[in-house]
Amino acid sequence: MYPDLITHAVDLHTDLVRNIKGIRVSQDLFDDLSAHPGDHAVALAAELATRIPSDAPLLSRAFDYGAALTYPFINFNGHRTRFSDGLGYGVWYGSLELETTVYETVHHWREFLAASFAGERREIVSERRVLRTRCDAILIDLRSKYRREKRLLDRRDYRFTQALGGYLKQQYQNGLMTRSARCEGINAALFTARVLSPARDMCFLTYRTDPGEDLVRVERTPGRKWLEIIPSSLR
Repeated sequence: MYPDLITHAVDLHTDLVRNIKGIRVSQDLFDDLSAHPGDHAVALAAELATRIPSDAPLLSRAFDYGAALTYPFINFNGHRTRFSDGLGYGVWYGSLELETTVYETVHHWREFLAASFAGERREIVSERRVLRTRCDAILIDLRSKYRREKRLLDRRDYRFTQALGGYLKQQYQNGLMTRSARCEGINAALFTARVLSPARDMCFLTYRTDPGEDLVRVERTPGRKWLEIIPSSLR
């Protein structure tokens, strides 16, 4: 079905970097519901009793605040991504480089802000947690295939890549490696959790932006600029 694309594989044994929503300082999840510590304890017990168990929460729950769960490998999560239409399977995304994860997540964050806070003229802050996860897998290697097939890096239309992802999933492939559509870095898209080892913390990041300005400031150390990204260059 894709004879010109599926021609090479890579035997990958290295860390992948995953950049998720997180917080630098732990917070009480229920302190805004009641001022009484006993109420907090009851709410926490109820949350623990209904939480979906996981052997590797840093892999299966990208973040877990109350009832909000992110679990890429469930059969249905309704979230469309580059290599999944969101109807039958999820995809776990990681990158070879930290910077690549920043360009990817800054783009999606600004798209969310444009849809939700278009009229705002103030600084909005997002805190991120970055993890390293070992991957041991044979993956379909698409890193150079964008020269032949431009739709692999289409920044808006994911129909071709979603169909390709569905085909590889049906063929029981572990996943694929491809160039990022937002920068020159490399991404991995994985269809199974079994090729991943437990995650380890790498660093925390802070994103700062005004929705009315074409600029995102990224900090590794709070208050100190690390990167500045122009969101319009990622669309």
